[in-house]
Amino acid sequence: MTTTPAKENQPLRMHHISESVRLVLEARHHDPFAILGRHPGEDERVVVRAFIPGAAETGIVGRSRTLPMRRIGGTDLFEWCGPAAEVPERYRLRWHDRQGCAIERHDPYCFPPQLSDFDLYLFGEGKHRHAYRFLGSHRQSIDGVDGVLFATWAPEAERISVVGDFNGWDGRAHPMRSRGGSGVWELFIPGIREGALYKFEVRNRSSGQVVLKSDPYGQRFEIRPANAAVVEQSNFHWQDAVWMHSRAEHDWLHGPMSVYEVHLGSWQRDEDGGFLGYREIADRLVAYVVRLGYTHIELLPVTEHPFDGSWGYQTTGYFAATSRFGPPDGLRYLVDLCHRNGVGVLLDWVPGHFPKDDHALARFDGSALYEHEDPRRGEHRDWGTLIFNYGRNEVKTFLISSAMYWLEEFHMDGLRVDAVASMLYLDYSREPGDWAPNQYGGNENLEAVAFLRELNRIVHEQHPGALTMAEESTSWPMVSRPTWLGGLGFSMKWNMGWMNDTLQYFHKDPVHRRYHHGLLTFGLVYAFSENFILPLSHDEVVHMKRPMLYKMPGDEWQRFANLRLLYTYMFTHPGKKLLFMGNEFGQGREWDEAAALDWHLLEYPFHRGVQQLVADLNRLYREHAALHRFDFEVQGFEWIDCNDSERSLISYLRRDGHEQFLVALNFTPLPRENYRLGVPGPGEYEVLFNSDSQYYGGSNMGNAGTLAADPIPWMGRDYSVRLTLPPLAGLVLRRSSG
Repeated sequence: MTTTPAKENQPLRMHHISESVRLVLEARHHDPFAILGRHPGEDERVVVRAFIPGAAETGIVGRSRTLPMRRIGGTDLFEWCGPAAEVPERYRLRWHDRQGCAIERHDPYCFPPQLSDFDLYLFGEGKHRHAYRFLGSHRQSIDGVDGVLFATWAPEAERISVVGDFNGWDGRAHPMRSRGGSGVWELFIPGIREGALYKFEVRNRSSGQVVLKSDPYGQRFEIRPANAAVVEQSNFHWQDAVWMHSRAEHDWLHGPMSVYEVHLGSWQRDEDGGFLGYREIADRLVAYVVRLGYTHIELLPVTEHPFDGSWGYQTTGYFAATSRFGPPDGLRYLVDLCHRNGVGVLLDWVPGHFPKDDHALARFDGSALYEHEDPRRGEHRDWGTLIFNYGRNEVKTFLISSAMYWLEEFHMDGLRVDAVASMLYLDYSREPGDWAPNQYGGNENLEAVAFLRELNRIVHEQHPGALTMAEESTSWPMVSRPTWLGGLGFSMKWNMGWMNDTLQYFHKDPVHRRYHHGLLTFGLVYAFSENFILPLSHDEVVHMKRPMLYKMPGDEWQRFANLRLLYTYMFTHPGKKLLFMGNEFGQGREWDEAAALDWHLLEYPFHRGVQQLVADLNRLYREHAALHRFDFEVQGFEWIDCNDSERSLISYLRRDGHEQFLVALNFTPLPRENYRLGVPGPGEYEVLFNSDSQYYGGSNMGNAGTLAADPIPWMGRDYSVRLTLPPLAGLVLRRSSG
């Protein structure tokens, strides 16, 4: 607005801008910069207006003197009119509050727009991969003035203000600038420092309702149950350049991958039962993982979440490491320490749904902004959560930017994408009539499919060597095949079929296993149709499913023997490996996110034996390419005998073109003496591993050392060896010559 003052600091006549003033005073003006700040007049004069709730008197710190401002109409809106030369372009305001305290700050309304039109264009087109770099809160300096630039997306809001501990949480103090059709709002506030608390106060255009919202792009939040965002700036110095370079060159398809799945809040706790910090966890966890021989850890979601019992799967902060364990640089330290010790870090990431918490994404600007308006598309009935609108460009940008954030700002080595099946199917867990078909009448969520393909394409293009893994439990084809072949583009897929069949089989009493032999062998029918991970994850040891040890039948000795046999089967079966924490030593109770693992169990030989067995299996798997090079390819596996259901025995070969490994597994508590096993050819066969070894708590039956092949045809082969197969145990032999 332009005015023509008759003389210096002539008060503005109320009827000239009465409607605009009223909107500012009521905190309803969509463009406060039209009223507030420095505005040119005629004859090289300017008008400066400031709205300062609670100010007793206000002035401008001019070039040569303080310029007193007049109060307009008894309100807290102040104005000065006079020569432009008197007022610096980036002027400061000085005022006294009603308690007489003097305050001096730069006026936020004398700064021009900061977000580039190009960024806003890419954001609106769904093509921006790093929206977190300009949305949210960012410390910066403009014309030598330090402060924080706030920005958020809310196209249906009538007005948005930044509120925080720096303005008394008063929504009238800092209304934001609208960037027009982009739906983005921004405001640079000088003088705010790292650690300041803030939220966005959003006024709904249609209803006039005013709500407080956490920053969707916030990079740090208060410790729950508080939920204000925190102005954050990382000062971390990375030391993992060697790892990051080698990761880009690494042939992950043919390398070993053994993952330790961890929930940071319950792996270990302090003496009082409280959380450990990221750094304290890191120093303990990395040493432990290295000792046990894992190649990776996978973190259950550490994105910010309000409810501990959700385990992180109901995310509210898609760009924020949870504050439960300290500041974000602590998580960076954990990742960096892993990398410096040769361990990769995977993050459980949840783009499938988000909670309905009032302070978070749900109806952020009063409309269904991040979610679908239609509950048949926008709500998970079972989980009480909302579903992202994958067809909206700005939502795609939000999610892809989140993925890029964790890969770039935290050096994560991959993302395990949660609940992919719920994204792919419109009728996922819905009754007839409670879902809307796609444009072709099908149940496929075409927008989610397109999003997942774009996500995977961008991750693999931008971050060679970074992995994406799908938790997907259906027969959707080509989940882990390239997008240019029509696949979804994931690096790997969790093999939920193998997991369910295997645990169902092991649950059977050995006397009945002969009738369920197909549960062991069926998985090889489809084992190479995808790049599979074999998961024994957190989901299998909660909700009355019992811990892994107590899924096993029999007395104590048989339970531990079964568990050792299960892990032997898993580590020699095609596919990468994943074990949830506690499984590696036979946790004695279901996992409880509110308590540490039962580490005292390692005082007992059986539990120590399982832990040692897992460490030795990891070492065997990592050091011998025959057990991992062709995890995803059929040439790495061959049955020796898959048909001995009567005795519940199976045997197979693992190979890589140089080494050949023979695996023989006995799923009954009866030892099989003088068991003849067909072998690939003449020569010597060395027993490398026996899960019944006394070192693991076993009975120490079975062969040791080297066996010579006999020229006795067996199992369709010209040569064979004679073995003693221990009860509920497995042997691994290597062909050492021939």
